[in-house]
Amino acid sequence: MSPELLTVAMFATLIGAITLGHPLAYTLAAVATLFGLIDNGWDVAALFNMFANNTWGLMNNYVLVAIPLFILMAQLLDRSKVADKLFETLFVVLGGLKGGLGLAVVVVCTVFAATTGIIGASVVAMGLLATPALMKRGYQKELSAGIICAAGTLGILIPPSIMMVVYGGLTGLKETSVGNLFAGSIFPGLLLAGLYFLYIFVRCTINPTLGPPITREEASKWSTSQKFLLTLKSLLPPMALILAVMGTILAGVATPTEAAALGALGAMILAIFSGNFSWQVMKESAHATMNTTAMVMMLFIGGKFFSTVFLSMGGGDVVADVLVGSGLNRWMVLLIMMSIVFIMGMFIDWAAILLVTVPIFMPIAMELDFNPLWFSILLCVNLQTSFLTPPLVMLFFISKGSRRKVTPWDISTGESFPLSCCRYSDC
Repeated sequence: MSPELLTVAMFATLIGAITLGHPLAYTLAAVATLFGLIDNGWDVAALFNMFANNTWGLMNNYVLVAIPLFILMAQLLDRSKVADKLFETLFVVLGGLKGGLGLAVVVVCTVFAATTGIIGASVVAMGLLATPALMKRGYQKELSAGIICAAGTLGILIPPSIMMVVYGGLTGLKETSVGNLFAGSIFPGLLLAGLYFLYIFVRCTINPTLGPPITREEASKWSTSQKFLLTLKSLLPPMALILAVMGTILAGVATPTEAAALGALGAMILAIFSGNFSWQVMKESAHATMNTTAMVMMLFIGGKFFSTVFLSMGGGDVVADVLVGSGLNRWMVLLIMMSIVFIMGMFIDWAAILLVTVPIFMPIAMELDFNPLWFSILLCVNLQTSFLTPPLVMLFFISKGSRRKVTPWDISTGESFPLSCCRYSDC
């Protein structure tokens, strides 16, 4: 069977299996096994030997140790109620503005993103914490849902992002090391948060009924100096943790893995000083960390199987010949690659998309003389959209699970689309 036919058949089988609802990690591994056997003449021993070598190389990657450490840091922070205290403070400081509580959500999600690196924690925490306050103050349900869902995705871009750790471990390039990806994603992440902030402020200024300010009586309970002290007190702990993690990486003092260990220790110290640390909290955090890490690593193994077989049977060359040899200019080829990632994001989680597309698209991008770091950041920004793109919108399910009064219709018809447009203007 020709490489062209195998390439088409392999992707068609993968899409069909995913559509039927089979678990993604097992689907990737099963499709890889089937087409690997077809390609090598049903030599089971040779295929399994290739899988074993690739799995060993993957599990022996020191950079990936940062994944469970960053997840543990996120779990401990979630239980230390740092986000709760920060939101309560910003409720006082920004609540008097039109859309002020929505602005507070964006600020908290930005800080939380810089101390966790994952999405689920931000969305669930803000869903439980902010939704009742937003509803009580008369905020439109759709706007509230859109703000929390969109701002919650900042955790996947602002370092220390788990996505960046995975990406850096996949490429193995100096230009796209985890440290360089972290440094390169700081400005786009903060710019995106700023665009969200600006959109909410302008939207609620034009139509104050969407996000009314708190009453003057509530706003006047605290003086300016009291508000300043409250802000300083609630911002200092997470900012110290951010400085400890990102500062050591950017200064070259520690590797991302070492910084992740420092972050986990710092999160534990914050939990102790906040009075929310206990053996039960530690046990729950460790259990959640093991569950999430196991899920990510199973996806890693399945994706590695798929990409290895796909490249070994010539699939990467087929895709490169179609895109590069099409006669299109490099910007059109880039648009096609980003469109493929966007469409995949409608059906597949970001981790699987990275594992399948990065080994194929990165060589093409480098052949077309795109800067590897710029291309990687652009791909990651695009992948953020997979959390807000129908029909299989994982973030909607996470969000709905934490907010009983908000329906999936409220979320999907809310402000998620215009806020997603802010993401593309960030590119």
